[in-house]
Amino acid sequence: MQAALRLARRAAGRTSPNPMVGALVVRGGRIVGRGHHVRAGADHAEVAALRQAGAAARGATLYVNLEPCSHFGRTPPCAGAVIEAGVRRVVAGMVDPNPEVAGRGVSALRDAGIAVEVPVREDDCRRLNEAFVKHVTRGLPFVTLKLAASMDGRIATATGDSRWVTGQAARQYVHRLRNEVDAVLVGSGTVLADDPQLTCRIPGGRDPWRVVMDGRLRTPATAKLVRHPRPENTVLVTGNDVPAARRKRLEELGVRVWSFPVRQGRISFRRVLRKLARAGVMSVLMEGGAVTASRAVAEKAVDKVLCFYAPKLIGAEGLPMVGDLGITRMRQSPRLSGSTVRRLGEDILVSAYL
Repeated sequence: MQAALRLARRAAGRTSPNPMVGALVVRGGRIVGRGHHVRAGADHAEVAALRQAGAAARGATLYVNLEPCSHFGRTPPCAGAVIEAGVRRVVAGMVDPNPEVAGRGVSALRDAGIAVEVPVREDDCRRLNEAFVKHVTRGLPFVTLKLAASMDGRIATATGDSRWVTGQAARQYVHRLRNEVDAVLVGSGTVLADDPQLTCRIPGGRDPWRVVMDGRLRTPATAKLVRHPRPENTVLVTGNDVPAARRKRLEELGVRVWSFPVRQGRISFRRVLRKLARAGVMSVLMEGGAVTASRAVAEKAVDKVLCFYAPKLIGAEGLPMVGDLGITRMRQSPRLSGSTVRRLGEDILVSAYL
């Protein structure tokens, strides 16, 4: 199952809105077929592994991190292919949470006389596809909040200087994250202060969608994320009452401008996330500043937090990593769980679920 998970992860960031799936066909203790789902619309992992195994699949065991599908999508159902190949036993990491599957694949296999063992290493399998699970069950993308700060929790000096808080290894890690998520989200303050590209700068990487929470549509037409070679993958989220001329100018440059109601000076993160989910976005990396972070946390729109800590001290006059949450008593503080710690060069990465 670990080998299947490693195969599945090869396609991180490429399969949306489908899950990452890896499969192995084993016969006589030897792997005779391997496959993984490369991208949406391509062969599913089971089909690829069975094709490589050929006649050796008959009487073999299929290991796959997700229940074989039983419905027609872009491709035929995998359960049928497994039955036709003559596989004797299937070991699946977890039941597919997709309501269109949800155990039907397992039932079809068992009805055909195939022994099915499920779940196996379910926690690992769910963690790999946590974005898919949330997207298919709740209609929302999985949101990861990324913060980079000094040891005393400051993301910039009093003048706004933030280049660079963390070192090269941490910044490279963020580019790998951008390669794996469907969208990166920031606030307009970040765009105005830093004019970021929000691109993935690693060999063979691909750029995610760029989403800007910009209630007053202040993003200039000269911004780098507007002038991107694929401006249609830049989304400016703004209010309903912004000047039509400003909106038209940006749309003429190819970017998408999404309008939402503004309540008490804010646009609902949940509304934006639902629209992103309907567009096929399963995962969002939030890289905004303190205001964006605090609003997202307050709306309970964040699933996971990544805090990169650099061995530096900036002082009380520096800008905090998270803005005002309106907390007056410790028991009101949002609790995080499942924390892990790792070193990236001189920096420390702490991750936890919110």
